Amino acid sequence: MTADQVAGRLDRNQMQDEHRHLSIQGVIFDMDGVLIDSEPIYFEIERSSFDHFGAAVTLEEHHSFVGVTLESMWQHVIDKYQVKVPLEEILAYHQQHVMEKMLAHAKLVAMPGVERWIRWLHEQHIPIAVASSSPRALIDLIMEKTGLGAFFDVRLTGEEVEHGKPAPDIFLAAAERIGVSPANCLVIEDSRNGVQAAISAGMRCIGYHNPGSGNQNLSKADVQISSYDELWTLKDKLPFENVAPDLPRSV
Repeated sequence: MTADQVAGRLDRNQMQDEHRHLSIQGVIFDMDGVLIDSEPIYFEIERSSFDHFGAAVTLEEHHSFVGVTLESMWQHVIDKYQVKVPLEEILAYHQQHVMEKMLAHAKLVAMPGVERWIRWLHEQHIPIAVASSSPRALIDLIMEKTGLGAFFDVRLTGEEVEHGKPAPDIFLAAAERIGVSPANCLVIEDSRNGVQAAISAGMRCIGYHNPGSGNQNLSKADVQISSYDELWTLKDKLPFENVAPDLPRSV
Protein backbone atom coordinates (compact mmCIF):
# COMPACT_ATOMS: atom_id res chain seq x y z
CA MET A 1 0.00 0.00 0.00
CA THR A 2 1.45 3.37 -0.99
CA ALA A 3 1.51 6.45 1.23
CA ASP A 4 -1.05 8.12 -1.08
CA GLN A 5 -3.41 5.17 -0.69
CA VAL A 6 -3.04 5.27 3.09
CA ALA A 7 -3.66 9.01 3.16
CA GLY A 8 -6.72 8.59 0.96
CA ARG A 9 -8.13 5.96 3.28
CA LEU A 10 -7.55 8.22 6.26
CA ASP A 11 -9.36 11.11 4.54
CA ARG A 12 -12.37 8.89 3.90
CA ASN A 13 -12.62 7.25 7.29
CA GLN A 14 -11.12 9.88 9.60
CA MET A 15 -10.23 7.35 12.29
CA GLN A 16 -13.81 6.08 12.86
CA ASP A 17 -16.90 8.24 13.34
CA GLU A 18 -16.94 7.98 17.13
CA HIS A 19 -13.42 9.48 17.32
CA ARG A 20 -13.76 12.04 14.56
CA HIS A 21 -13.82 15.12 16.79
CA LEU A 22 -11.40 13.87 19.47
CA SER A 23 -7.77 14.93 19.52
CA ILE A 24 -4.85 12.52 19.93
CA GLN A 25 -3.03 13.36 23.16
CA GLY A 26 -0.97 10.21 23.72
CA VAL A 27 0.55 7.36 21.70
CA ILE A 28 0.98 3.78 22.95
CA PHE A 29 3.34 1.44 21.11
CA ASP A 30 3.41 -2.32 21.11
CA MET A 31 7.05 -3.41 21.13
CA ASP A 32 7.68 -6.62 19.20
CA GLY A 33 7.05 -6.11 15.50
CA VAL A 34 6.36 -2.40 16.03
CA LEU A 35 9.46 -0.90 17.64
CA ILE A 36 11.74 -3.81 16.74
CA ASP A 37 11.45 -6.61 14.21
CA SER A 38 11.81 -9.31 16.86
CA GLU A 39 8.92 -11.61 15.99
CA PRO A 40 10.99 -13.84 13.62
CA ILE A 41 13.45 -14.42 16.49
CA TYR A 42 10.61 -15.38 18.85
CA PHE A 43 9.06 -17.64 16.22
CA GLU A 44 12.29 -19.59 15.89
CA ILE A 45 12.66 -19.95 19.67
CA GLU A 46 8.99 -20.86 20.17
CA ARG A 47 9.02 -23.54 17.48
CA SER A 48 12.08 -25.05 19.13
CA SER A 49 10.27 -25.00 22.47
CA PHE A 50 7.12 -26.54 20.98
CA ASP A 51 9.22 -29.40 19.62
CA HIS A 52 11.04 -29.78 22.93
CA PHE A 53 7.75 -30.30 24.78
CA GLY A 54 6.18 -32.47 22.06
CA ALA A 55 3.50 -30.01 20.88
CA ALA A 56 2.80 -30.18 17.12
CA VAL A 57 1.66 -26.54 16.78
CA THR A 58 0.89 -25.55 13.18
CA LEU A 59 2.25 -22.36 11.64
CA GLU A 60 -1.26 -20.93 11.33
CA GLU A 61 -1.96 -21.57 14.99
CA HIS A 62 1.43 -20.19 15.93
CA HIS A 63 0.69 -16.92 14.11
CA SER A 64 -2.52 -16.59 16.14
CA PHE A 65 -0.43 -16.27 19.31
CA VAL A 66 1.24 -13.02 18.22
CA GLY A 67 0.47 -10.32 20.77
CA VAL A 68 -0.68 -12.60 23.60
CA THR A 69 1.28 -13.26 26.80
CA LEU A 70 3.58 -16.26 27.09
CA GLU A 71 1.36 -17.59 29.90
CA SER A 72 -1.72 -17.53 27.67
CA MET A 73 0.11 -19.11 24.72
CA TRP A 74 1.62 -21.93 26.76
CA GLN A 75 -1.57 -22.63 28.72
CA HIS A 76 -3.38 -23.06 25.41
CA VAL A 77 -0.62 -25.39 24.15
CA ILE A 78 -0.64 -27.41 27.39
CA ASP A 79 -4.42 -27.85 27.26
CA LYS A 80 -4.69 -28.65 23.55
CA TYR A 81 -1.65 -30.94 23.23
CA GLN A 82 -1.86 -32.49 26.71
CA VAL A 83 1.65 -31.48 27.66
CA LYS A 84 2.44 -33.04 31.04
CA VAL A 85 5.05 -30.47 32.11
CA PRO A 86 3.83 -27.78 34.57
CA LEU A 87 3.29 -24.28 33.15
CA GLU A 88 5.84 -22.73 35.52
CA GLU A 89 8.56 -25.12 34.35
CA ILE A 90 7.79 -24.48 30.68
CA LEU A 91 7.83 -20.70 31.18
CA ALA A 92 11.16 -20.84 33.00
CA TYR A 93 12.68 -22.97 30.22
CA HIS A 94 11.28 -20.77 27.46
CA GLN A 95 12.14 -17.41 29.01
CA GLN A 96 15.70 -18.49 29.72
CA HIS A 97 16.20 -19.35 26.06
CA VAL A 98 14.61 -16.08 24.89
CA MET A 99 16.85 -13.98 27.12
CA GLU A 100 19.97 -15.93 26.11
CA LYS A 101 19.14 -15.48 22.42
CA MET A 102 18.39 -11.77 22.77
CA LEU A 103 21.50 -11.08 24.85
CA ALA A 104 23.66 -12.80 22.23
CA HIS A 105 21.91 -11.20 19.24
CA ALA A 106 24.24 -8.70 17.58
CA LYS A 107 21.67 -6.95 15.38
CA LEU A 108 18.82 -5.82 17.60
CA VAL A 109 17.95 -2.48 16.01
CA ALA A 110 14.88 -0.27 16.05
CA MET A 111 12.47 -0.40 13.11
CA PRO A 112 13.48 1.90 10.23
CA GLY A 113 12.04 5.37 10.71
CA VAL A 114 10.61 4.80 14.18
CA GLU A 115 13.12 7.03 15.98
CA ARG A 116 12.29 10.00 13.74
CA TRP A 117 8.61 9.47 14.50
CA ILE A 118 9.22 9.18 18.26
CA ARG A 119 11.42 12.29 18.30
CA TRP A 120 8.67 14.23 16.53
CA LEU A 121 6.16 13.13 19.17
CA HIS A 122 8.53 14.37 21.88
CA GLU A 123 8.85 17.70 20.08
CA GLN A 124 5.05 17.97 20.13
CA HIS A 125 5.05 17.06 23.86
CA ILE A 126 2.86 14.03 23.15
CA PRO A 127 3.38 11.46 25.94
CA ILE A 128 4.22 7.94 24.80
CA ALA A 129 4.35 4.47 26.35
CA VAL A 130 5.31 0.89 25.51
CA ALA A 131 2.61 -1.70 26.22
CA SER A 132 3.94 -5.16 25.43
CA SER A 133 2.93 -8.71 26.27
CA SER A 134 6.62 -9.55 26.70
CA PRO A 135 8.10 -9.97 30.21
CA ARG A 136 9.59 -6.93 31.95
CA ALA A 137 13.18 -8.19 31.73
CA LEU A 138 12.88 -8.65 27.98
CA ILE A 139 11.29 -5.22 27.44
CA ASP A 140 14.11 -3.55 29.38
CA LEU A 141 16.75 -5.57 27.51
CA ILE A 142 15.36 -4.60 24.10
CA MET A 143 14.95 -0.96 25.12
CA GLU A 144 18.63 -0.90 26.14
CA LYS A 145 20.03 -2.76 23.12
CA THR A 146 18.07 -0.69 20.55
CA GLY A 147 18.71 2.64 22.25
CA LEU A 148 14.98 3.34 22.52
CA GLY A 149 14.99 3.20 26.31
CA ALA A 150 15.79 6.93 26.55
CA PHE A 151 12.42 7.72 25.00
CA PHE A 152 10.18 5.43 27.03
CA ASP A 153 9.87 6.10 30.73
CA VAL A 154 6.47 4.38 30.76
CA ARG A 155 6.72 0.65 30.01
CA LEU A 156 3.84 -1.73 30.68
CA THR A 157 4.07 -5.51 30.49
CA GLY A 158 1.42 -8.20 30.35
CA GLU A 159 2.70 -9.40 33.72
CA GLU A 160 1.32 -6.24 35.35
CA VAL A 161 -2.33 -6.61 34.34
CA GLU A 162 -4.97 -9.23 35.02
CA HIS A 163 -5.86 -10.05 31.43
CA GLY A 164 -3.49 -9.99 28.46
CA LYS A 165 -4.28 -8.98 24.88
CA PRO A 166 -6.82 -9.17 23.24
CA ALA A 167 -8.31 -7.85 26.50
CA PRO A 168 -7.86 -4.05 26.85
CA ASP A 169 -6.23 -4.10 30.32
CA ILE A 170 -2.67 -3.23 29.30
CA PHE A 171 -3.68 -0.28 27.11
CA LEU A 172 -6.02 1.11 29.75
CA ALA A 173 -3.21 0.88 32.31
CA ALA A 174 -0.80 2.61 29.91
CA ALA A 175 -3.28 5.43 29.29
CA GLU A 176 -3.62 5.94 33.03
CA ARG A 177 0.17 6.00 33.45
CA ILE A 178 0.63 8.74 30.83
CA GLY A 179 -2.38 10.67 32.11
CA VAL A 180 -4.43 10.58 28.91
CA SER A 181 -8.05 9.51 28.45
CA PRO A 182 -8.36 6.25 26.45
CA ALA A 183 -10.49 8.05 23.84
CA ASN A 184 -7.57 10.43 23.23
CA CYS A 185 -4.97 7.66 22.80
CA LEU A 186 -3.57 6.23 19.58
CA VAL A 187 -2.18 2.67 19.59
CA ILE A 188 0.30 1.25 17.06
CA GLU A 189 0.00 -2.53 16.80
CA ASP A 190 1.14 -5.29 14.45
CA SER A 191 -1.11 -8.15 15.62
CA ARG A 192 -4.80 -9.03 15.42
CA ASN A 193 -4.85 -9.51 19.18
CA GLY A 194 -3.28 -6.13 19.79
CA VAL A 195 -5.65 -4.32 17.44
CA GLN A 196 -8.61 -5.94 19.20
CA ALA A 197 -7.22 -4.88 22.58
CA ALA A 198 -6.93 -1.27 21.41
CA ILE A 199 -10.48 -1.26 20.07
CA SER A 200 -11.82 -2.80 23.28
CA ALA A 201 -10.02 -0.04 25.21
CA GLY A 202 -11.89 2.59 23.19
CA MET A 203 -8.72 3.79 21.47
CA ARG A 204 -7.84 4.53 17.89
CA CYS A 205 -5.41 2.10 16.32
CA ILE A 206 -2.90 2.07 13.48
CA GLY A 207 -2.21 -1.43 12.20
CA TYR A 208 1.43 -1.95 11.27
CA HIS A 209 1.82 -4.65 8.62
CA ASN A 210 5.08 -6.39 9.47
CA PRO A 211 5.79 -9.53 7.40
CA GLY A 212 7.88 -10.84 10.30
CA SER A 213 4.76 -10.98 12.48
CA GLY A 214 3.05 -13.58 10.32
CA ASN A 215 -0.26 -13.34 8.52
CA GLN A 216 -2.11 -10.92 10.79
CA ASN A 217 -5.61 -9.64 10.08
CA LEU A 218 -5.45 -5.93 10.92
CA SER A 219 -8.69 -5.00 9.17
CA LYS A 220 -10.25 -3.65 12.38
CA ALA A 221 -7.55 -0.98 12.70
CA ASP A 222 -8.53 2.58 11.79
CA VAL A 223 -5.57 2.89 9.43
CA GLN A 224 -3.11 0.30 8.11
CA ILE A 225 0.51 1.07 7.20
CA SER A 226 3.55 -0.90 6.12
CA SER A 227 6.33 1.43 7.27
CA TYR A 228 7.04 4.44 9.43
CA ASP A 229 7.72 6.40 6.27
CA GLU A 230 4.04 5.97 5.44
CA LEU A 231 3.09 7.07 8.93
CA TRP A 232 5.37 10.11 8.64
CA THR A 233 3.41 11.34 5.62
CA LEU A 234 0.20 11.14 7.67
CA LYS A 235 1.31 13.02 10.77
CA ASP A 236 -0.20 16.34 9.67
CA LYS A 237 -3.52 14.65 8.89
CA LEU A 238 -3.83 13.06 12.33
CA PRO A 239 -5.56 15.20 14.99
CA PHE A 240 -2.64 15.56 17.40
CA GLU A 241 -2.92 18.00 20.27
CA ASN A 242 0.10 19.47 22.00
CA VAL A 243 -0.98 18.80 25.57
CA ALA A 244 1.99 20.31 27.41
CA PRO A 245 3.38 23.24 25.38
CA ASP A 246 5.39 24.71 28.25
CA LEU A 247 7.25 21.56 29.25
CA PRO A 248 10.93 21.26 28.29
CA ARG A 249 11.92 18.40 26.02
CA SER A 250 12.94 15.31 27.95
CA VAL A 251 14.99 13.90 25.08
